[in-house]
Amino acid sequence: MPAILIIDDEETFVKNVARFLARSGHEVLTALTASAGLELFGSAAPDAVILDYRLPDMDGVSLIQRLRTQDPAVPIVMITGHGSIELAVDAMKAGANDLLTKPVALSDLRQRLENLTRQQLDSSRLRYFEAREQDARQQILGDSPAMVALRTRIARIADVQGAHSLPPVLIIGETGTGKELVARAFHYEGPRCSRPFIELNCAAIPATLLESELFGHERGAFTDAKERRIGLLEAADGGTLFLDEVAEMDLALQAKLLKVIEDGRFRRIGSVHERQTDLRIVAATHQDLEERIRQGAFRADLYFRLRVLQVNVPPLREREGDALLLAGRFLDEFARRYRRGTLSFNPQAARAIAEHHWPGNVRELRNVVEQAVLLAVDSEIALQDLCLPVRRVKSEAAADGTAVFVAEKPDGSTLDRMERDLLIQALTDAGHNVSRAARKLGISRDTLRYRMEKHRLRHRSAE
Repeated sequence: MPAILIIDDEETFVKNVARFLARSGHEVLTALTASAGLELFGSAAPDAVILDYRLPDMDGVSLIQRLRTQDPAVPIVMITGHGSIELAVDAMKAGANDLLTKPVALSDLRQRLENLTRQQLDSSRLRYFEAREQDARQQILGDSPAMVALRTRIARIADVQGAHSLPPVLIIGETGTGKELVARAFHYEGPRCSRPFIELNCAAIPATLLESELFGHERGAFTDAKERRIGLLEAADGGTLFLDEVAEMDLALQAKLLKVIEDGRFRRIGSVHERQTDLRIVAATHQDLEERIRQGAFRADLYFRLRVLQVNVPPLREREGDALLLAGRFLDEFARRYRRGTLSFNPQAARAIAEHHWPGNVRELRNVVEQAVLLAVDSEIALQDLCLPVRRVKSEAAADGTAVFVAEKPDGSTLDRMERDLLIQALTDAGHNVSRAARKLGISRDTLRYRMEKHRLRHRSAE
């Protein structure tokens, strides 16, 4: 329950209100003077304030002005025994949310407080989502050529307009590169920014439930369908539906999704009537879809339809200089969140951030910086505060005397090591010719490069 601060010099009134609100589950703080109330307000950060107009050391209007300099949003209720229109106007101008005259009905006071705190919570949630939308438009950060090219491509695709459903977008990138942020940018920078943006992680929902989540169902369509429910395709009508980890979608559901992309028509589960939807589908995956097609786990026709517009989000290791830039932004963000004051990286920590491989990409960097902010004892983040994993590097000698280097994960699985060794052997036998090695392994050149990148295989000349 919300914490309430009462500032009033009538002790009997304060005790009665405090006892009544405490019985309702509220945490109650009390002060008999404005100065004591200001001190409590700064240290306890209550969710709402009740204050009297006449206080020994300050009038209520002046106190409201002081409180508003510390928190512009906290609900404030002024109570006075001398109500007038002029006082009400002054109180509202100062920032009061409500004005009551004594004697006060305690049940009415409680109801007004609950309404105000609920409104404040809803407003905070709205500001949170608006901030996320703003982040999607402006916070795709990075000065590297790869990120400049990515932002240019996003702007061009987002600007595409049409009378009907826009072509789908396929976002390819490793885990942690920010694919969701890119998807949001397509929506909020485009002509449909005022319409819904709905996201669905296809890997987070069982296949048996995913169809109902997407298409909706009619009452009685299956055992637990006790009422009609619209799906996300209808909820996103006019806007954007973001399908994250689309490679995990069941094959049967892929066929239904293909129909939606082709003509914008679908049926709820248990319905015989087709419905029309007008939306843009943005899909994302970190997997090699061509490999999934060869494995029979992904439909080729859906892949070619999704990749009408394809965007590759570069991994952090290919964004020269961006790691340190992002780390600085994260450092400022977490320093404010955890009230750590001004923090900075010392030269050793900054060098480690710039040189680290970042297999987990931006997500890993963010987590490392947050941990460092929480653990650091000084205002300067040291190398040991980052807790970066030790990177072991070894070389494999090739027949011609050159070498291929592989950076190993300390906890790599046996299967990973076997795959890595097979790639090294094939590249060695092929004289480090990628096309020849791919033919030897029976895979495409792109797949081989993907596997090489996964195991961080490269020639000495690339070092």
